[in-house]
Amino acid sequence: MLAINNIEVVYDGVILVLKGVSIGVREGGITTLLGANGAGKTTTLKAISGVLRSERGEVTKGTIQLGDRRIDGMRAHEVAKLGLVQVFEGRRVFENLTTEENLIAGGHVQRESAALRQGIDLVYSYFPRLHERRNQISGYLSGGEQQMLAIGRALMSKPKVVLLDEPSLGLAPMLVEEIFGIVSRLVKQEKLSVLLVEQNATMALDVAHHGYVMENGRIVLEGSADKLRENSDIKEFYLGLNEGGARKSYRDTKHYKRRKRWLS
Repeated sequence: MLAINNIEVVYDGVILVLKGVSIGVREGGITTLLGANGAGKTTTLKAISGVLRSERGEVTKGTIQLGDRRIDGMRAHEVAKLGLVQVFEGRRVFENLTTEENLIAGGHVQRESAALRQGIDLVYSYFPRLHERRNQISGYLSGGEQQMLAIGRALMSKPKVVLLDEPSLGLAPMLVEEIFGIVSRLVKQEKLSVLLVEQNATMALDVAHHGYVMENGRIVLEGSADKLRENSDIKEFYLGLNEGGARKSYRDTKHYKRRKRWLS
């Protein structure tokens, strides 16, 4: 469904951020991209969705294809019309608009009012809490409700591919489980393809089918979610487990030095 082939991204013409990144997102599944802060995960999503251009970034090498259509170099609104949308980190709802007005804004590509209404009803069926808050100013929603709204707003364009950036950020564990459960249902029932960037590696690998690990702008490891979950480096560096499977103590985690065995 989505193929990123050996892309390089440069900011301001001089700062090389992504260094030959290749990722495949399979149709009707969840692919996760793991990595520490600053690894280049969000830049990868922005390169795909076309937002990068507004931040003085550029894909200088490689290709990005949505199905059989090449989309690198396209503007964000052109990419959205083709069926690929990004849900940004930090939710970024329109705080002065109501919940339903946010959804209407997300459906700007719909030309018929019937299709717009159908999209709103679909969002409410997956997020009934949003229906209860439909007339509430979105800036007063809880963090979890705003994340639901951000995902729901993305669904309004009837996308084929959704890029999810840190959906668990700042949310309580029970809300995280609820949202990830809904995302899994959307993938199965609405045939979505999802590229998930997430620092909660445990949750990401629980819902994903395939995964990639990024370090310093490069993909250093890939495999099925089950394979990555059993990888000793993933256990230590992302799941916080020692070789015996026990949780590492805060003291151990604070003082250990990354060995990056996959780079040796």
